[in-house]
Amino acid sequence: MIAMNQELRQFLTTRPDLINFIRFNPIWYRYLSRDPLRITEMEKEAKRYYGKTLSQKVEKVGNNVQMLSMLLQFTEMMKD
Repeated sequence: MIAMNQELRQFLTTRPDLINFIRFNPIWYRYLSRDPLRITEMEKEAKRYYGKTLSQKVEKVGNNVQMLSMLLQFTEMMKD
């Protein structure tokens, strides 16, 4: 993060999730050092990477509900 401006570095120190994202996706070092305003784009990419978008959360809840219903069906079968 040598070439990044000071404000961006301070912002990233408050967001360890973004620091880890940058470590796993080093191309963002280059993008942010050239254009610090791309931080919002990087935040969106990080949300996708960590599965924090609304659609990913809905899908996760749906999968959990499906697994719960399968578990209930299995317990009903075991009662018989």
